[in-house]
Amino acid sequence: MKLHELTRAGRTPALPLSLELADGAGPETLQVRRLLRVIPGQRYVGLGEWRGRPVLAKLLVGGKAARHFQRELAGARLLAEQQQTTPQLLGSGLQEGEGGWLLFEYLDGSQSLGDAWQAVAHEPPLSDGQQAVLADALGAIAGLHAKGLWQADLHLDNLLRHQGQLYLIDGGAIRAEDLGAALSRNKVLENLGLFFAQLSAGFDPFIEELLVHYLLVNGEHALPLEALLKEVDTKRRERLREYLHKLGRDCTEFAVQRGAMGLQVVRRQEAAALKELLANPDAAINAGKALKLGGSSTVALVEVAGRPLVIKRYNIKGIGHWVKRFWRPSRAWQSWVEGNRLSFLGIATPKPLAMLERRWCGLRSRSYLVTEYMAGEDLLARWQPYLDQSPPVAELQALERLMDALQRERISHGDLKGTNLIWDRNQWALIDLDAVRQHAGDCSFQAAFFKDRTRLLKNWPVKSDTYQWLNEHLPRLE
Repeated sequence: MKLHELTRAGRTPALPLSLELADGAGPETLQVRRLLRVIPGQRYVGLGEWRGRPVLAKLLVGGKAARHFQRELAGARLLAEQQQTTPQLLGSGLQEGEGGWLLFEYLDGSQSLGDAWQAVAHEPPLSDGQQAVLADALGAIAGLHAKGLWQADLHLDNLLRHQGQLYLIDGGAIRAEDLGAALSRNKVLENLGLFFAQLSAGFDPFIEELLVHYLLVNGEHALPLEALLKEVDTKRRERLREYLHKLGRDCTEFAVQRGAMGLQVVRRQEAAALKELLANPDAAINAGKALKLGGSSTVALVEVAGRPLVIKRYNIKGIGHWVKRFWRPSRAWQSWVEGNRLSFLGIATPKPLAMLERRWCGLRSRSYLVTEYMAGEDLLARWQPYLDQSPPVAELQALERLMDALQRERISHGDLKGTNLIWDRNQWALIDLDAVRQHAGDCSFQAAFFKDRTRLLKNWPVKSDTYQWLNEHLPRLE
C-alpha cells in the first residue's frame, strides 16, 4: 500500500497495514498492526514493525502533510538537542505526492501520566498519589521551560513513565522562544495556566504548594500566584467551551449520526460495543432490570458484554406532552451535555456513553441516555443507620466538598434529593441530570442553590444530628 492511499482509508482502515516508505537507501516496508489515533485523511498514529523492531509510527497525509511533518520533525529534534528525555527518532521521510512519516522507538510497558492520574483522580485533593503524579509532571515541564521550550498542547498524556524515567512526547506541539535560555515569565505563566486548567477548580487552593515541584527544577522567575490563578481560570473556561462544542460534532472522541429521523451521539471508543443496544434500545430496556418505571422516564440496568450499564428512556406521555417537547432540546441531550460538563469539571457523575433521539421529520420524540453504572448506595440508604447519630466524617466531608464544587461552578441540580446522590469511590456522585444548569449570573444561581440546599436537608428531621451538622457546614448563600 502506498502512503498517499491513506487519504481515502477513512477512520478504520483494514489492519494490518503494509506501507512502502522510501528513504535515501531505497524502499522500506512498515507494518502497522494497531492504530492509536486517527484523523481521517490527515494523520494516522499506530504501533508497527520496521526493520525488525517495534516502532510508534506517525503517518501524515493530505494537503497539510508537509507542514505537519516539518512541525513534528522540528519538535522532535528540539527535544533531543536540548537534552530532554524523549523517544528516539529512528527514521523519517517526506515524499511529494505521498506524505510524511516519522518512526519513534516504542516504549513497551510505558504508562502515561494521564492513566496514572485516572487511578487517583477520585481521591480528595491533594492526596499523596495525586501529588506524586503532578510532581513528576511539573518537574518535566520545568525542565522544558529551563531550556526555552514549551508544549502548546500540554496535558498529562504527553508524559510517559518508562523504566523509572519520564519521557516527553508529541514534538508537533513543541515551541521554542530563546533556545538554551529560560522561558520568559509570561510564557511560563501561560503554559502553567494551561496545565493547571486541566485539573478541577478544587485543586486551585493547592497550586501554590504544587509550584514548589516546578521551582525546584526551574527557579528562574518569581511566579505571582494571583496572575497564575487568573491565567488558570481563563484557560479553564476556554477548555470547557471548546469541549462542550464537541459534544454533538463528529470528531476523534465522539461519533455522531444526525438526520431527519434521529440524532445519535456515542463515545467513539464505545461505538462498537453499544451498536446493538442503540439499534433497539427499547428491547434492551425490556430485557434489563427495571430501576425506575415512571410516566416521564424509564430506567433499566442492562448488561453489554458482561459490563453493567444504565439506560434511561425519556418518555412522551401523550400528544400534549409531545407538543411541549418536540421543539426543545431533549432531556437526554440535556443530561448528555450536563453529565459531560460535570465530568469535565471534576464533579463525580456516571460517565455518559451515548445519547439517542428519535425524530420524525426533525421533530423530537422519545430520547435515550446510556451511562456507566455505579453500584454504590444512594445517600438515603447509606445514611439510614445514622438517623440518631452523625454519619461517618469522611462521607460528611465528601458531601461538603460536592456542595462547595457546585457553588464554585455555579451549578444547580434541580432535584437534589438523597436518592440522586450515589456513594462511589469515596465521593458522592450526582445522577438524574436533566434539570442541571450552570448559571451565568449570581442572582439565578443563588435562588436555585437555595432550593437545592433546602431539598437536600429535607431528607432528615430538623432535630437530627445529621440535619444539624449539614445545616452548619454546607455552604450558604444569602
